[in-house]
Amino acid sequence: MTTPTIREIFDSMAYGPAPEGHAEALAWIGKHGGRFGHWIDGKFTKPGTTFATKNPATGAELAQITQGTADDIDRAVTAARKVQAKWAALGGPGRARVLYALARLVQKHARLFAVLETIDNGKPIRESRDIDVPLVARHFYYHAGLAQLLDSELPGHKALGVCGQVIPWNFPLLMLAWKVAPALAAGNTVVLKPAEYTPLTALLFAEISREAGLPKGVLNIVTGDGETGATLVAHPGVDKVAFTGSTSVGRRIREATAGSGKALTLELGGKSPYIVFDDADLDSAVEGLVDAIWFNQGQVCCAGSRLLVQESVADRFHEKLKRRMDGLRIGDPLDKCIDVGAVVDPVQLATITQMVDSNTAGETYRANTPVPQGCFYPPTLITGLGTADRLMQEEIFGPVLVSMTFRTPSEAVELANNTRYGLAATVWTENVNLALDMAPKLKAGVVWVNATNLFDAAAGFGGIRESGFGREGGWEGLLAYLKAPLLTKPVKTTPAMAAPADPEVTGIDRTAKLYVGGKQARPDGGYSQAIWSPKGKLLGHVGLGNRKDIRNAVEAAHAARGWGKATGHNRAQVIYYIAENLAARGPEFAARLRDLTGKPGEAEVDAAVNRLFTYAAWADKFDGAAKSVPMRGVALAMNEPVGVIGALCPDEAPLLGLVSLMAPAIAMGNAVVLVPSETFPLAATDLYQVLDTSDLPGGVVNIVTGSHSELAKPLAGHMDVDAVWTFSSTPLSALVEKESAANLKRTWVNNGRNPDWFSPSAEGRAFLRAATEVKTIWVPYGE
Repeated sequence: MTTPTIREIFDSMAYGPAPEGHAEALAWIGKHGGRFGHWIDGKFTKPGTTFATKNPATGAELAQITQGTADDIDRAVTAARKVQAKWAALGGPGRARVLYALARLVQKHARLFAVLETIDNGKPIRESRDIDVPLVARHFYYHAGLAQLLDSELPGHKALGVCGQVIPWNFPLLMLAWKVAPALAAGNTVVLKPAEYTPLTALLFAEISREAGLPKGVLNIVTGDGETGATLVAHPGVDKVAFTGSTSVGRRIREATAGSGKALTLELGGKSPYIVFDDADLDSAVEGLVDAIWFNQGQVCCAGSRLLVQESVADRFHEKLKRRMDGLRIGDPLDKCIDVGAVVDPVQLATITQMVDSNTAGETYRANTPVPQGCFYPPTLITGLGTADRLMQEEIFGPVLVSMTFRTPSEAVELANNTRYGLAATVWTENVNLALDMAPKLKAGVVWVNATNLFDAAAGFGGIRESGFGREGGWEGLLAYLKAPLLTKPVKTTPAMAAPADPEVTGIDRTAKLYVGGKQARPDGGYSQAIWSPKGKLLGHVGLGNRKDIRNAVEAAHAARGWGKATGHNRAQVIYYIAENLAARGPEFAARLRDLTGKPGEAEVDAAVNRLFTYAAWADKFDGAAKSVPMRGVALAMNEPVGVIGALCPDEAPLLGLVSLMAPAIAMGNAVVLVPSETFPLAATDLYQVLDTSDLPGGVVNIVTGSHSELAKPLAGHMDVDAVWTFSSTPLSALVEKESAANLKRTWVNNGRNPDWFSPSAEGRAFLRAATEVKTIWVPYGE
């Protein structure tokens, strides 16, 4: 075969090979004899039982990696625990210097990291070199700055302790940075378990961390398979678990950690919509789509794997897309001219192949481009699918794009949201009004406008629904590794007053009904319970709600979704009005509290009124932010309502405690299903008379009285509830967290400790953050 001349190359414009050398990466592996132990307490351990990590492009073995055991995890956690207090005591500025040094070292070793990542993962060297490694350095630089500012900007916040972190194989080094940088900045220590397929860059990072002056034990790396990760998650010495991976594993982690008191963030799967309107620059949208779905061989949790294109331009767009697919180059990931590299492992390749081959719907188009032997899969487009088709609903995690058409923006929103996931979405249109109208309507944690797969350390990333909860990046990501200064004390169980031997019954019989959809409702079960004062006086009866009453209340809450679209100013006016009407009936409520508890009630009523005023003030002041990201554009972090929040209210301060949970939730635009104090429920049932006269739309607040232990399970397990809080005197934290795994809803549990509801710490930003989701909207600008 003759080598083409320069003239022939210019005539054909064909790409020639441009291989990247990998001798240095292999030399680093060879320096360790091709066998790696764990990184514990600042040094490599002796290798134990090992498994192979291979180059997915060639199948060649790269190294033998140690399979982590329970003893290994225990040693790593012990090392992390030993040094954690000292690392936290170093202070933000001291930690900032180490993080800065880590950032500089990543830059100094950038080529080695990029090559090692490519041969271990299979992604093109252009991606690891130009995207992954620079973002890793950016995360450590940015979090060095957060550490420097932490003490002044978040006074009173403390590190959680030891963090157990489990990361996936699709972005091995970048996911390490996303997890490790905020954890260290906040003063925590780390035990990290990299993916079984791709452990090498984590081990290299651990080794160079010594050069940054990172104290021994602050960062520990334990390698192994899923069993090793499960052991880390379950270890009693871990205070925080952070996981990125599949939804199914995330669900098991939520169940495994339920009731443990461990903080948890989950960044899980996705089936992200890529929406193209007829006014879009179609050529640009095609290029964006190449990045959305064929970046990293489609092995991206937020990949734009669901193409929704407006019907009027669908044929033209698909034609352009197929032409572009045919020009993609597949092959050796170390070749700088390659667009699509190798799938990470034959197991993943088999999964992709099986899912596509078993599909009988629509039309399948595979790129007309050479596909090498081995762990490679061609870029694939499947058009003409319906909403219920398996490939339109399930994450393929490969270079496969599925497509549907739509006619109107409202239909596009319905199709985009027709998924159990909610990680990311892309909108492509030249109409900025349309784009900014779509963004709030899309059920996703991140929305890109005329762009895709934009990431930065300053901009929070994370999902909703079954894409998990929590954010990574920005101040919101740092807060996931900190304890808020919320003063708490052990909950004391307050038993209900028993029926006296000689009851005092006066006045007309009163039965407090449930409050559902703005109306009083009889309990479905038809049962009620007498409420007695400490002196033996019958104060009335309350209905005993059941799971059907919870169902009705949740339906009513969803019917009130217009409340979340009201302006903060309008919500504030209603909450002020509630406070005004409660104050007008203050003596009545104080007397009721005195009858229920045997204690004066005036101070509690005054505190409840003041708390309503506080959250009325916050309703239009809990602002988002425009993040300073390194691009011509802006990343808007918008605070949005969580949706429907269920809350089990405390017995202590039965009126103030309920108001302290209700007020921040509705101020932020949520609807609530409240289960009031089980012992003193009449304080809540009196309150719905105030709500009725305060212009609050029906369904925004729903009250279901009854047994906390019986109502907690249907509330926490309800698939249409978006978050559940429990501040109950009944120990329900474990049950709520376990049941929440059904749809991976957010939880806020007390673990047997409640705030002092009269304290200033029982109001403010911690409650507002629990009542909101941060949506990051990326809007590039310029021609």
